[in-house]
Amino acid sequence: MFGPDKQSGQPKLDCGGRFGNMASVGEFNSFSASVPATKVELSVSCRNLLDRDTFSKSDPICVLYTQGIGSKEWREFGRTEVIDNTLNPDFVRKFIMDYFFEERENLRFDFPASPEGPAWVNLVQGRNLWYDVDSKSPNLSKHDFLGQVFCTLGEIVGSQGSRLEKAIVGIPGKNCGTIILTAEELNCCRDSVLMQFCANKLDKKDFFGKSDPFLVFYRSNEDGSFTICHKTEVVKNTLNPVWQAFKISVRALCNGDYDRTIKIEVYDWDRDGSHDFIGEFTTSYRELSRGQSQFNVYEEWGASMSRTQKHRLTPPEKWKQNCVEGGSQEPKSRRKVKWQLGFFKQSSHHQVINPKKKGKKKKYINSGTVTLLSFLIETEVSFLDYIKGGTQINFTVAIDFTASNGNPAQPTSLHYMNPYQLNAYGMALKAVGEIIQDYDSDKMFPALGFGAKLPPDGRVSHEFALNGNPQNPYCNGIDGVMEAYYRSLKSVQLYGPTNFAPVINHVARYASSVKDGSQYFVLLIITDGVISDMAQTKESVVNASKLPMSIIIVGVGPAEFDAMEELDGDVVRVSSRGKYAERDIVQFVPFRDYIDRSGNHILSMARLAKDVLAEIPDQFLSYMRVRGIKPSPAPPPYTPPLHVLQTQI
Repeated sequence: MFGPDKQSGQPKLDCGGRFGNMASVGEFNSFSASVPATKVELSVSCRNLLDRDTFSKSDPICVLYTQGIGSKEWREFGRTEVIDNTLNPDFVRKFIMDYFFEERENLRFDFPASPEGPAWVNLVQGRNLWYDVDSKSPNLSKHDFLGQVFCTLGEIVGSQGSRLEKAIVGIPGKNCGTIILTAEELNCCRDSVLMQFCANKLDKKDFFGKSDPFLVFYRSNEDGSFTICHKTEVVKNTLNPVWQAFKISVRALCNGDYDRTIKIEVYDWDRDGSHDFIGEFTTSYRELSRGQSQFNVYEEWGASMSRTQKHRLTPPEKWKQNCVEGGSQEPKSRRKVKWQLGFFKQSSHHQVINPKKKGKKKKYINSGTVTLLSFLIETEVSFLDYIKGGTQINFTVAIDFTASNGNPAQPTSLHYMNPYQLNAYGMALKAVGEIIQDYDSDKMFPALGFGAKLPPDGRVSHEFALNGNPQNPYCNGIDGVMEAYYRSLKSVQLYGPTNFAPVINHVARYASSVKDGSQYFVLLIITDGVISDMAQTKESVVNASKLPMSIIIVGVGPAEFDAMEELDGDVVRVSSRGKYAERDIVQFVPFRDYIDRSGNHILSMARLAKDVLAEIPDQFLSYMRVRGIKPSPAPPPYTPPLHVLQTQI
């Protein structure tokens, strides 16, 4: 969204990344700010629509409806233009929607057509709505009905190449044609920049030594204030420090506005926290990029890159000094590199100014200089980049069949099969599963149980297939999982104890065989009680944190689940035998916190799914980043057959 920047007067890209003002210099993670919903653009095409006109072809329009959370009511989201006289429309007008992985967005596409005559634009109350010239009313019932399609936004995004083809339905006995839906993520300031700085001849602040300098970066706000966005490490006892290269998002650094003022302060670190101010200077993203603009050429030098890249980021000590001074005294072996690549430029120097010193001393020049050593732009990949590249999300469910759930034949049981509504297990399963299934192409899900005695010998199992087939525990869709769950309740005996490790290890075995980023595994455990094998479970979680998998635990019933918080590593990372989990992969929630007081179970399920799935994209990305796995290229965009596009405006 573009709007004027009060300070710079330049257009800015508002990506929604906001940081609170920080009064002191402390620990700060520039990537920890909350990110708004991803914007996706939906394109609509159709093939072989019904022909409802007598003397010409149909004049179709597509109307998109969405369904609110906890409501069955459909609300119009928007309309395409009308394309007259065609059965194969490629609509130009797009639908731009917010996309949340953790939410199920139900969509309905309706296809009315003008009853006769050409279609024209009709502007009503400032909104661009498109109607037939012979049907002035926006009432769609006055148009011929060509069919409709139901799907979810996740179903479109999760399809191969984010392209979904689906049959149009709605007219019994008629082949209504096919809809082609394509989702594309809209880029919103996803760049990050890798920078490295050094300094020369900074002021000496320590009595018995030199200085312990570090840099603090601030982004200017529209009201003239500044917000901290990065702090470097401290380099001890030097007036000529070279700081480590660091990466920061462009959104955090300047909120997407390349001309917004960036203030950089230089401090001398003190143990008691009363850091001494050395000086400051201001710059901008655009100025920083110009200071090392020749680095863009660096990428093209092939063989020179591997030889010199390490010097670009961490130059040898003597070379560092020459770079800082801006002279041409670097070793001869470096001169050719500088001539070829334009490594350092005078424009990358910044004088560090201490305003108080400058006001007191007439001969004051500066408190040192800071030099930009490297500036490399990277584009951050998103969850959707991997999905578009073909990564599949594999969903497994594990259900607690311990006796503490109560006799399934009794209404007081958490497993009670009420003919009129889902029990807590069923609601949790459908809430999470119906979203996850959109990202699995074959919709075949392993469904496991634990804590029950199995027929015919009554042995206790903590890892049994709900469908009764241990060699093939897959169920067809979430409805298939529900059927297998209900069948198991009639055949097994609830027993105990509550052991999680076996089902975690079950999924981990599969995840360990696919580490190339093509698949990611999500295990949903639904339970009513406290874990009996906590030590083994923690060890399983620590081991699984190295694998492409996440674990969701939903607690049902009135039991206290305090011990479960140990597994949810939001505060303290899970550890076992002195080893800490590589990533936070567990999300635990008690279902009772999401039950709607009015009895609206749809709303309860939507709230649950939103919270338990919200962390999955970040957990997914953390695995890919740690392993250095890049998304596979998305398949080439679909190219429809050439035909004449006829639209009258």
